[in-house]
Amino acid sequence: MSATKSLLIELGTEELPPKALDELAAAFQRGICDGLAKRGVDAALDLAKVYASPRRLAVYIPEVATTQPEQTLERRGPAISAALDANGQPGKALLGFAQSCGVSVEQLEKLETDKGDWFVFRAVKPGQPVATLLPEIVSEALKGLPIPKPMRWSDHDYSFVRPVHWLVILHGADIIDGDVLGLRSGRQSRGHRFMHPQPVHIADADSWLDAMRAAKVLADPAERRQRIHDEVARVAKETGGMPRLDHALLHEIANLTEWPVAIACTFEREFLSVPPEALVTTMETNQKFVPVFDAEGKLTEHFIGIANIQSKDPAEIRKGYERVIRPRFADAKFFWDEDLKTSLAGYQDALKNVTYQQALGSLWDKSIRVAELARIVANRVGVDAGQATRAAALSKCDLLTRMVGEFPELQGVMGRYYAAHHGEPADVADALDSYYQPRFAGDAIAAGKVGQVLAVAERLDTLAGIFAVGMKPSGNKDPFALRRAALGLARTLVEGGLELDLRGSFVEALELLPEAALAAGLGKGKDGKAPALDAGKRRAELVNDLCDFVFDRLRGYYAEQGFSSEQFEAVLAVQPASLADFDRRLRAVAEFGRRPEADSLAAANKRVANILRKQAEETGAPAIGAVVDPVHFEAKAENDLAAALDAAKADTAAPLLAGDYTAVLARLAQLHAPVNAFFDAVLVNAENPAVRANRLALLGQLKAQFTAIADIARL
Repeated sequence: MSATKSLLIELGTEELPPKALDELAAAFQRGICDGLAKRGVDAALDLAKVYASPRRLAVYIPEVATTQPEQTLERRGPAISAALDANGQPGKALLGFAQSCGVSVEQLEKLETDKGDWFVFRAVKPGQPVATLLPEIVSEALKGLPIPKPMRWSDHDYSFVRPVHWLVILHGADIIDGDVLGLRSGRQSRGHRFMHPQPVHIADADSWLDAMRAAKVLADPAERRQRIHDEVARVAKETGGMPRLDHALLHEIANLTEWPVAIACTFEREFLSVPPEALVTTMETNQKFVPVFDAEGKLTEHFIGIANIQSKDPAEIRKGYERVIRPRFADAKFFWDEDLKTSLAGYQDALKNVTYQQALGSLWDKSIRVAELARIVANRVGVDAGQATRAAALSKCDLLTRMVGEFPELQGVMGRYYAAHHGEPADVADALDSYYQPRFAGDAIAAGKVGQVLAVAERLDTLAGIFAVGMKPSGNKDPFALRRAALGLARTLVEGGLELDLRGSFVEALELLPEAALAAGLGKGKDGKAPALDAGKRRAELVNDLCDFVFDRLRGYYAEQGFSSEQFEAVLAVQPASLADFDRRLRAVAEFGRRPEADSLAAANKRVANILRKQAEETGAPAIGAVVDPVHFEAKAENDLAAALDAAKADTAAPLLAGDYTAVLARLAQLHAPVNAFFDAVLVNAENPAVRANRLALLGQLKAQFTAIADIARL
């Protein structure tokens, strides 16, 4: 590496959107590093660091060369076979290529490859000073930032996520002269907007971070997050409680502040009569305050605000925070008190006036379908069908309450509170909240069985209905969150151990849909008219699509747990009706795969499958005789394998019926020796038709023993 210096690039802006700040900063770093790499500039890119605060994006690289290395240019021209005429003279294409390169044909070189010979232009270009390259690199990096809605300001013809105010580009102690977004680069940065409003002189790239800290700006997001964590812990001691500062809130507060300072605050205890989720949502989502709980996990009247200033009078900031939270809490209490005047069931008629989807009807129509599915599912899995249907009937009612109207994220939570207040059974009330689970990646499924049944019924109807009207996800578009719904359905069935026929359940869900929904998904023909609806055929197609969609989600679910795609496909090949049963089979197959006999038996099963398939293709008859007649045995290995199969079948009957697939495969693994001996000693395609048919039947029984669990041949 040639002589190097540290590099600092800082762009100062108006306050950047906090939720986009991390992504913007990471993209800025990638853009700068990619720009240097593309130009061949030697730099310690693996040591590059990105800094970001509400008013700045910055990249620091400790070693960047001062000069770009020599650049070797190579342009491939026309193929030699096409570039010369019949007399070996240059054609128009070759002459034009040479002219575009600024050389004569004689100065071009030839490139020989496996795919032919080509004319090629090669030249060595001296490297440029990095100082002349950096303004262009910075401009490219900024243009590549993920900014969905760029902002224009003043009368400029350029745009950015927010108006920009200063630009610092230092290579060591040297200013890199350049214009970016209308700014002339220099060494004047700016500190905290209020605590250090005057310009900050930056001596060199290495001193920038300390200079920012001295100007009351913690430019390193990690340092700000740690300070916030420490500050919250410090002032929480004043309250005697335990703060709840989750990851998302911590990051958002860090992206809103440059010098965070925690302030302990309180609100009136009368507000604690409101469900704590409503108060916490207001604090965290609307105000970015940190709630404080007692040792038993109950919300207290204390909260912590994070100021972006070290105030000389923190009491005034405290008053401001307490003043801003009070009207929001008062609204929440009003909503709560008013909602309690009407039972959840009292909102049912109003659901008829809320459209769920045009062809699928209102929320009332959806509730009726979900209630019927909940009744069916509950009866199948041994859950109280009365409670399941009651929960389904009430499941959408809280959407019409004042509280959920103000805080949509509390749907389900408030349904649970209102149901419990009006005397609904505990399992029903809990189900109104838990059936939304899993709400996000890593979230648990509903804990109670009534909640699990409602979760399944809700998702069956949602998936069937939206697929029927032709709005299944495509690309990145998934407005009804069907991918999440499918994974939630699969996880609830698997982790809840619900023995339910997936295909049959989708059939029932589709049968409950109005025919208008089935027809809506057909679209219109070239004549502008909708084709005639064959409801039975349409439902059959949709069932296949829905099952495939769910299994596509399951592939990722099991891949994250370490199962291989071969193991997954081996189980999928035998089409288990229940996903809970699918899960047991998959885990048994994975356990089987760790046995020393697994590879050999998988290969043998693959060989058997190939032999049987070839036989079926040659004869045109896929069916093979099921009866094995010892009269036609000609080798001891045949008799031994038949006896081993009979013994294995007898030994595995009970565990197979009980779903103990691990025990079944462990027993079948003992067939390893007789199977290998059979293939070593026996020619399956014997000349005698009766002997050949008997051997094929024996192999068919071997295949059937394994495929009772999974297609082991796929491992």
